[in-house]
Amino acid sequence: MHRRTPIVVLLAAGIGLAGCATGNPYPPVPPPRTETVPLPPVSGTPQLWEPGHWDWNGHGYDWIAGQWIPRDGHSNTWMPGYWAKNPQTDSWAWQPGHFAP
Repeated sequence: MHRRTPIVVLLAAGIGLAGCATGNPYPPVPPPRTETVPLPPVSGTPQLWEPGHWDWNGHGYDWIAGQWIPRDGHSNTWMPGYWAKNPQTDSWAWQPGHFAP
């Protein structure tokens, strides 16, 4: 029984360290903050609320607050922003929200 204990400890340590070797140097993105959506600005142009999101600043995440954006001249379909992984560089980048063509 005592002979197996070091092997079990080494296996557990190896499994724990294996999770560190994912190649992702960034901490996980925090959950979105709850935002109170203000009234849209007074404008003759229709406005659409773009929710806030976390943005990587090189050292940590900064919250970018939501904002009203003009919809004038765009389609009615809003594509929300999202984080996308670049398979060539194994890095992540924020893809901003935009109107669908």
